[in-house]
Amino acid sequence: MKIQDVISHLEQIAPPQLQENYDNAGFITGNANWDCKGILVALDATESVIQEAVEKKCNVVIAHHPIVFGGLKSLTGKNYVERTVIMAIKNDIAIYAIHTNLDNVIDGVNGKMADMLALVNRQILSPKKGLLKKLMVFVPQEAAETVRTALFDAGGGNIGNYRDCSFTTPGEGTFKAGEGTNPFSGSIGLRHTATEVKLEVVFQSWLESKLVQALLAAHPYEEVAYDIVPIENALLTTGSGLIGELTTAMDAAVLLAHIKKAFGLTVIRHTPLTGQPIKKVAVCGGAGSFLIKTAIKAGAQLYITADVKYHEFFDAEKRLVIADIGHYESEQYTITLLFDILKEKYPTFAVLKTEINTNPVHYFL
Repeated sequence: MKIQDVISHLEQIAPPQLQENYDNAGFITGNANWDCKGILVALDATESVIQEAVEKKCNVVIAHHPIVFGGLKSLTGKNYVERTVIMAIKNDIAIYAIHTNLDNVIDGVNGKMADMLALVNRQILSPKKGLLKKLMVFVPQEAAETVRTALFDAGGGNIGNYRDCSFTTPGEGTFKAGEGTNPFSGSIGLRHTATEVKLEVVFQSWLESKLVQALLAAHPYEEVAYDIVPIENALLTTGSGLIGELTTAMDAAVLLAHIKKAFGLTVIRHTPLTGQPIKKVAVCGGAGSFLIKTAIKAGAQLYITADVKYHEFFDAEKRLVIADIGHYESEQYTITLLFDILKEKYPTFAVLKTEINTNPVHYFL
């Protein structure tokens, strides 16, 4: 098995096109064409994790956080980033980061946080726009089902939990075939009127090339008339944060104690309790203060995230409880998430979880 096989599977779940523009997800070191000898899953690709990979004979480290965010101007080993990269290169270790693209899918990082609290009725807290397009193509009536099926097979026509969605409008098309053509119907040099249908499907923007290839392969015409247009509808399964409900409303203090146990926390920084039982909970792994107002607007009564600054706690305005559980702590189960995804796909292959706690924050009790 090649490393690319593993990465292709992960990118079907969390397409790289979903990463934020500041991110650096993807290959940090290594070559996708190498044989995959073993996979080590970690939250951070640090020097100690690379050393662990060497000792366990894994030549791939799948990490949530990219070890390189900005450009490297040298590789002299003067800091932990350079030392990690040097160690990986020396030992032929591929580092692959799956970061905000995994944050931005409903069953990703935030979905795993929701699993720890058994949240139900889950929705993306802030769905992303600009990720959908519509393909419209004109097809002879007798070929419509063949083309429609090809577009569905390529990933088109998925809307929420519905599949194979399309719309068809009957009509007439005209064309005049020129010299050297081989028209599907009609004669060269004569204007021809054909009974056609206009077929429309919505698709996720990163599938465009795949859909066009499927369209051209399935369509009977030499010259295929089609349009692709962006649409502003939000992609409801993709975006920042997640909101859901507890199966039973809980007292805020009891819920905080439950969160502390579920996530193995030493401490929770939180705003004053509102005095109301809590049913609706929002989560965002990592730094999520940018979603506080969105969580309030969505009706969340408690928002679990990390890296909230002093003045940002005031934004709760007693309308919800903000619970800052720590960056590492909020994302720690991403290791289990990635392990489970890979182990389900490759049950007999060497997929390992790191045994190293890479949390740089410690608490003096």
